[in-house]
Amino acid sequence: MSLVEWERKEGISVLTLNRPEVFNALNLPALEQLREITEELRYSKATRVVVVTGAGKKAFCAGADLKERREFTEDQVRRYIHMIRETFHALASLPKPVIAAINGVAFGGGMELALACDLRIADEHAVMGLTETSLGIIPGAGGTQRLARLIGTARAKELIFTAKRINAWEAEKLNLLNQVATGGTVMEAAMETAARINENAPLALAQAKYAIDYGSETDLATGLAMETKAYEVLIPTKDRLEGLQAFKEKRKPVYVGE
Repeated sequence: MSLVEWERKEGISVLTLNRPEVFNALNLPALEQLREITEELRYSKATRVVVVTGAGKKAFCAGADLKERREFTEDQVRRYIHMIRETFHALASLPKPVIAAINGVAFGGGMELALACDLRIADEHAVMGLTETSLGIIPGAGGTQRLARLIGTARAKELIFTAKRINAWEAEKLNLLNQVATGGTVMEAAMETAARINENAPLALAQAKYAIDYGSETDLATGLAMETKAYEVLIPTKDRLEGLQAFKEKRKPVYVGE
């Protein structure tokens, strides 16, 4: 049984953490599988959008597998932290949009996984939190950095210092979520968003993501320069010409990623 199921649809890859008996907690083998899949996705022209979710109805991901962690030596803990941080960074830096479909609890590393995604859509019953300080540690897979950049340092400090768990509606108010799905439709909502993204030019999506991710971390003048360079990459592409031709002919464009 695969610990991370990879379902390929037309233009969309769905990755499902598949350990529902332990709330999809991430042990080392699951992380290794997720990293391998992520590396394949980086070079896959067949996939234009990625959706990440958890198996079952209770959990997106409960974070690290604490039962496994209790058996680790200090060196093994360091290896695990390095692996989870690098895996989430690889996912975040994919040259294509990544959507988290948060179908249940997302604690610790599970919330950090969601933060590594570009968009987050959660079930109305989802509960999430960076709860590490209650265990004597801190978020070590990007949580302190991504959460602060997303909702501001003061709010991030509040959530991390208190190890507070918040519901989906609270998370939406904090701008942690793009959407709250009601009636058990979180996957439908995520796939609907993925389908809309999938209609657009993959090279343009990659350059837009690059300009936003890197430009937002610098001053405006530098960000605008990066945006200009990202635009220039697209000028000689077939997809740009196809977009113009399709507009002229009043039809949907057919993008090929070239």
